[in-house]
Amino acid sequence: MKRSANNSTNRSVAGLHNGRRNTATRPVAAFRKRGGGGSGEQSAFFAQEDWHKPRSSEQQRHKLPQFVVQPPGPTFLHPVTVQDIRERLSLLPISIVEKVEVVQLSRMTRKRQLFPCYGMQWGASVYLYPIEESLVETYVRPPTPQQQIEARMFGGVWSDAGDEWTLTWTRESLKDFYLNNVLIHEIGHVLDTRNTRTEDRERYANWFAIEYGYRASRGRRGSGV
Repeated sequence: MKRSANNSTNRSVAGLHNGRRNTATRPVAAFRKRGGGGSGEQSAFFAQEDWHKPRSSEQQRHKLPQFVVQPPGPTFLHPVTVQDIRERLSLLPISIVEKVEVVQLSRMTRKRQLFPCYGMQWGASVYLYPIEESLVETYVRPPTPQQQIEARMFGGVWSDAGDEWTLTWTRESLKDFYLNNVLIHEIGHVLDTRNTRTEDRERYANWFAIEYGYRASRGRRGSGV
């Protein structure tokens, strides 16, 4: 599903890079990604994000995550608010939520426009990224069957525009996608302390997003972690 130096919802770390043409269309190897990243401070040098230090032993008593909000940047918007995230987290078991220390709504930068993510995990932190305020993503490469299925699950619509492909959202479908897929996928990466191979970490996060995001939000409880 998502890229950074760590774990990102670049449409999967095992997925494709995102670049731009005319600041709007992404090049051939280009789809947003998602993923799972480093688990320790040694990854900081390679990271493309703000590193949040782990909680101290005293702070461990506070089970809810800290929120950091950065301006999305010109022509971009955050699909969800802190309140939206709080409400979604409240539906998860506290044993899951307490593992997440920071949720950051990150800004869009020039570099991230070349390698955009939906979201990323780094250590116990989750980062969610802004999207075009037009709610239309434009690509020069057709989506894979899996990408078409995932978008359709949350109300995104792929369209063939000749030499380009577009992925169009409504505000509600995009909010649903971020809260019940991107956010939950990245939390899955936070929880996954067993797998080390990218493919295995991505497989676990995808499963977690389906069970605790998509199915749970549609009225079917996820199975145990």
